[in-house]
Amino acid sequence: MSRIGNKAVSVPAKVVVTLGEEVVAVKGPKGELSMAVVDGVSFEQADGKVQVNRLGDSPRLRANHGLMRALLANMVTGVSVGFEKKLEIIGVGYKADVAGSKLTLNLGYSHPIEYPFPEGIQLATEGPTKITVRGIDKERVGQAAAEIRGFRSPDSYKGKGVRYAGEHIRLKAGKSGQ
Repeated sequence: MSRIGNKAVSVPAKVVVTLGEEVVAVKGPKGELSMAVVDGVSFEQADGKVQVNRLGDSPRLRANHGLMRALLANMVTGVSVGFEKKLEIIGVGYKADVAGSKLTLNLGYSHPIEYPFPEGIQLATEGPTKITVRGIDKERVGQAAAEIRGFRSPDSYKGKGVRYAGEHIRLKAGKSGQ
């Protein structure tokens, strides 16, 4: 029994959920999102809540039951509040700057890295070493943050590189002197 799938998704007053046979669409003040419905899962809307039901009891359907509920909840949160991830840049001379629709990163390479904004994502810098990734789609926000982090992941010896805000990096011991 899926514990996540059985919880109803509460829909705020500003958000409109449109349930279809094959597509679920959610529209809110920040934008609009839609997703395809997996076979064997149905939705019911009543009293400002959406309940996700499954039509069978196979392991695949049980997994999809919780997945569809989690995706619907993320869509409702995204169009009403939005998602954001914060990144920190650690290292001497490492910095980031937003110009137009490109993020320019200087991460110790011989050239600056230019990262164009993905569709539906806003990037902002708070000082030269802090980057904020915002958007309504949780998956795209996470993917954009992971791509930026991937340009220079944190070094395991000095900790230099791009990391998520609050991420703890375990540093290895360097060479021991004789």
